[in-house]
Amino acid sequence: MSLIRSIFDFLRFNKRNWKAVVLCLSSATVFWFFNALNKRHSANISFPIVFDYNHENYVPVSDFPSSVRINVSGLGWDLLRKSSGLKVPPLVIPLERPTEIRKIVGSTLPALFATQLEGLQINFVLADTLHIDMDELVSKKFTVKIDSIRKYLNPDVGVFKEVNFKPDTVWVTGPKRIVYGLPNIISLTLPKTNISKDFDDEVEIIFNNHEILKRNPSAVDVSFEVEKLMEVNDRVKLDVYYGATKLRPSILTKEVNYSYRLPASLVKRMSADSVTASINVEERTAGNYKLIPVIRGLPAQAYLIKIDTVHINY
Repeated sequence: MSLIRSIFDFLRFNKRNWKAVVLCLSSATVFWFFNALNKRHSANISFPIVFDYNHENYVPVSDFPSSVRINVSGLGWDLLRKSSGLKVPPLVIPLERPTEIRKIVGSTLPALFATQLEGLQINFVLADTLHIDMDELVSKKFTVKIDSIRKYLNPDVGVFKEVNFKPDTVWVTGPKRIVYGLPNIISLTLPKTNISKDFDDEVEIIFNNHEILKRNPSAVDVSFEVEKLMEVNDRVKLDVYYGATKLRPSILTKEVNYSYRLPASLVKRMSADSVTASINVEERTAGNYKLIPVIRGLPAQAYLIKIDTVHINY
């Protein structure tokens, strides 16, 4: 019981004594901390890294690794400075033949970094492998167009003149295998749908999943005029292509009906003699078939909406 009382008596300080105790503890902590920083320690530290290569001839296909974790030894001061990120220049990895390298083994990095880590000794690199993907930097010229402009228009209107592009070509720069893998004609996506009036707007050139590609220009001006569509119904003689087949099927249909829609101002210029309808019966075996004729000769601005089917049997 007397022991417990002694402990309470020992702890019964006034406010001035408590301040003295806190000051002593703080001083001791600071002394210990500075003393520890003057000793050698080991630690795992993340260092920023950059790759040195010819930027005019090569380009990364995917993002480079931005850092590497290394176990290093050194004075506490140096480790504290490096781990806090203060005055830590990035470690440089030279790439003399970028397209021939796909990975860098972690065990080869200490030799590269040995002279770049002042005051620190490299024990080992924690990363097993750094993966990189580079390719030649190339530029190629492409033509632009709109893929299926019909889907952007109001159903009651159509384009009665050619779509204009200014400019009608674009230069694309990027990794060789990506640039040369693109189709020769770049399809544009209009920013609007259900268009019912004349269109004149700037359209950005977008490559989905290929943000690394650079475009010059990055957008083109697209313009076209629209006009109300008129429906036209007509008949045309049916041509049959037999090819080398010796079978001659029974075809009762001699003409087919078809309907199309065309901008009103073009209907008057339309020549029915330019339209043909045909079916191909080559390489067919005995049996009954229902075929859809192929209509040719309609203006590019016309939209075929209906055509008779043809029944044949052998």
